[in-house]
Amino acid sequence: MAMHPTRLAALLLASTAVAAHAQDGSVTVVLSEELEIVEPCSSTKSNVGRVIFQNISETVTELDPSTGLQPRLAESWEDMGDGTWRFKLREGVTFSDGDPLDAADVAHSLVRMKSPDIACEIGAKFFGGIDITTEIVDDHTIDVTADPAQPILPMLMSTVTVTKSDTPLDSFVDHPIGTGPYTFDEYERGKHIKVSARPDYWGEAPAVTSATYVFRSDSAVRAAMVATGEADIAPNIALQDATDPAIDFSYPNSETVFLRIEHEQPPLNDRRVREALNLAVDREAFVGTILADGTLIATGITPPSTLGYDPDLEPYPYDPDRARELLEEARADGVPVDEEITLIGRINNFGNVLETMEALHTMFEDVGFNMNLQMVEVAEWLERYAKPFPENRGPEMIQAQHDNASGDPVFSMYFKYHSEGQQSGITDPKVDDMIAAATAATGDEREELWRELFGYLHEEVIADVMLFHMVGFSRVNERLEFTPTIRTNSELQLAQIEFK
Repeated sequence: MAMHPTRLAALLLASTAVAAHAQDGSVTVVLSEELEIVEPCSSTKSNVGRVIFQNISETVTELDPSTGLQPRLAESWEDMGDGTWRFKLREGVTFSDGDPLDAADVAHSLVRMKSPDIACEIGAKFFGGIDITTEIVDDHTIDVTADPAQPILPMLMSTVTVTKSDTPLDSFVDHPIGTGPYTFDEYERGKHIKVSARPDYWGEAPAVTSATYVFRSDSAVRAAMVATGEADIAPNIALQDATDPAIDFSYPNSETVFLRIEHEQPPLNDRRVREALNLAVDREAFVGTILADGTLIATGITPPSTLGYDPDLEPYPYDPDRARELLEEARADGVPVDEEITLIGRINNFGNVLETMEALHTMFEDVGFNMNLQMVEVAEWLERYAKPFPENRGPEMIQAQHDNASGDPVFSMYFKYHSEGQQSGITDPKVDDMIAAATAATGDEREELWRELFGYLHEEVIADVMLFHMVGFSRVNERLEFTPTIRTNSELQLAQIEFK
């Protein structure tokens, strides 16, 4: 049967549009969340990193999941002893405004990320408890000293985004200027972000010449946009929307979902209550239903690929009867177990997050907890999740998804569990000492010390309600040559995309 002329014309028009789209090198990326800030020193936040990290702002070194630590802005590095490492910077690198990169920019970036006036995510996350000093040897050589000494300092430098030496120390930027292959052109909030390739970039010219980021909260909408050619990549879609093997990719994505318990507030300050919370959750029921087959049940905050991961740690079993017994024991000792606990979830944090939180809420109430579920946008979530915590808040548990694709718990433990950690819900001097010891150790000793800390947090402290090591789903238009990896949920380098 002949095709209707109008339908044929529409198809030809669509084909022409797609071909033109490919020829001009532009792509459209559809994201689940907007960016509350565009600050490079907070680009380890997944929603910020998908746009900024290595696209606009580059790091001193780069950690590649498949090949390990690689040069980026630093060509080489050398251990000088006593906690000092010397980094040799590339020559001929410029920022997008034309100014050359030099050692003073790196020194300033290290001071800025630790500035108490802006609480940079990178400084708080990865350099908490570490004093950093620098000495400029020449324009392209800098000595960086960590106290206490950090044997993996070059790996830590893979998180340090470099900004210009005149970037303010007391305020975030709203138009980032970096050394990356793209310029940050426009952010029309609620609509889109636009970036374009730099003709003067120091590295190889990328195939993608421009990108537009748009925001859609509904996973089905994001998937449909890629399927119809309205978008090229949806880095994060839900399990039920990954229905086309030709364009959908699944991968262990280094994200761990858990509930952060704030131990200071009763009844959460009672170990029996925290154990009851863990026993109330039927983790197996989520796998293959709300969450994908291949999702792993977690006993720690970092995935199995991380140094010190202990495969012998047992997840808490689903035992609602024992959970009820523990609550009654605590009640008999005067613990206010009937106090309302606020359960906070982050909207669009991952596919089916709402369904996951509703199921958890039901499970907790089933064993006798008094729970109030609140789903909030990322900006409000950050206010509740990071210190200083809101006053007069009452007992809270906060859902979070933590990404550690770097292979070492040093990228997680201080800010998640140290008494002074930015996102820590516990105060435990023994944990503080264990973190310090593991951070300073090397080789087999480092691995064993991290293993001991994982066990102590899981079995003795019962720090959190550990849930899942996740499987991610992305949808990629067939016109692109791009395979999502373990880092795709938090980092999407446009320069790694090719056209078929």
